[in-house]
Amino acid sequence: MTTSPVDHLDVLIIGAGLSGIGAACRLQELCPGKSFALLEARDVIGGTWDQFRYPGVRSDSDMYSLGFSFRPWTGRNAIGEGAEILQYIRDTAQEHGVDRHIRFGHRVTAASWSTPDARWTVTVELADGGTTELTCSFLQWASGYYRYDAGYLPDFPGRERFGGSLIHPQHWPQEASMAGKRVVVIGSGATAVTLIPALAKTARKVTMLQRSPTYILSYPRVDPLARPLLRLLPDRLAHGFLRWKNVAVTAGSYALSRRWPKALSRVFIWQAKVQLPRGYDVAKHFTPRYGPWTQRLCLVPNGDLFKAIRKGQADVVTDTIETFTETGIRLASGQELDADVIVTATGLTLLPFGGARLEVDGEAVSLPDHVLYRGSMLDGIPNLTLATGYSNASFTLKCDLTSQYACRLIGHMDTAGIRVCVPERADGSMQRVPALDLSSGFVTRSIDEWPRQGDRAPWRLDQNYARDIRVLLREPLEDGVLEFR
Repeated sequence: MTTSPVDHLDVLIIGAGLSGIGAACRLQELCPGKSFALLEARDVIGGTWDQFRYPGVRSDSDMYSLGFSFRPWTGRNAIGEGAEILQYIRDTAQEHGVDRHIRFGHRVTAASWSTPDARWTVTVELADGGTTELTCSFLQWASGYYRYDAGYLPDFPGRERFGGSLIHPQHWPQEASMAGKRVVVIGSGATAVTLIPALAKTARKVTMLQRSPTYILSYPRVDPLARPLLRLLPDRLAHGFLRWKNVAVTAGSYALSRRWPKALSRVFIWQAKVQLPRGYDVAKHFTPRYGPWTQRLCLVPNGDLFKAIRKGQADVVTDTIETFTETGIRLASGQELDADVIVTATGLTLLPFGGARLEVDGEAVSLPDHVLYRGSMLDGIPNLTLATGYSNASFTLKCDLTSQYACRLIGHMDTAGIRVCVPERADGSMQRVPALDLSSGFVTRSIDEWPRQGDRAPWRLDQNYARDIRVLLREPLEDGVLEFR
């Protein structure tokens, strides 16, 4: 057990994944001279992209918008594979020198703000079991949304009876082989539709068992515009065009889903139908019960899931589980699915602030009592930003804007000789609603533990990247809500 003395930095960034590395690069660029460190609970860079190692793991957004604008994605694939993305994060950290500022094996368990001292005291659990404290003037939380030590696993009846292998994708055993095996994947979200084509390459048969269908869209693995643009234009200009093209397409799809949800739903279902075998029961297996964009869309590069179904390597069963058996799963309809391996792609568990406790002047922070300000801060909590993403676009787009916004705040306070900035919510009558506007199971299970959003600016989360550029990077910081003390 070791205990280190307290040391002070200007800025602490929590997390060394995609958003944390991006925040560090922006801080170094826009606030040169500031002392900072990244605290990472694990012993490597990468966050989600190092944690998740299941077969076929890949991005669920195009890499031109998921990648950093200050270091464009140069990979061939528009939908990046997990190993490619991990290497991209590590190369970015090394190229910008922020890897030297990472303190590995530092799990933040608490953060306490002191108004008299105008600083945060951060309590850290070290890898060797000891603890330490650090203080900082500004705290940037970039640890993501998810609990990394455990995914969500329903209490399936009879689970202990199953005689084969039971695997959760979040903890995929690297030695696992699916060669010649019958595999049932429970779930129909991004993880399931990623796993199935990868497993189908060697498995005897793969079955996707879903309670209800998801919108699944085929997406080009290689953007057809990338090659001609990169040949004709400088790299940065070409990547900027591709980035904005994809932002516009996604934003347009989201807008259409709000105005004409039934029409867009028919388009999405039609594109699945034309890629499936003739006579396939699309109404049962690929027609969701919800409107488009009330849950995130699942992208399948070059329609790989549909190809696996056409080739007979994979099939889809839409039913509910009655019980696990010694040899597989018995469904409510009476059908039995034999399996050597069952993969529970049943979702992730949301965990705000990585489970760390927050205090302000000795008072514990109850996150559901607080409201997001511009999607980047919380009312009543000083000198803190948090990385949040869009429901309808890549996570990095909003995280990068928040990082730049934090640098604007730090620079403004330095110039004005101010030590504290805090959003204050004066209108107690404002309606508060869930911060994540999605009906996905992983959201609804945990959303009550999260901060809320309001029904008007600047407390409402606008799913609009172009508008957020103006609001976060160009509009005056002093707006009558954000107080500087």
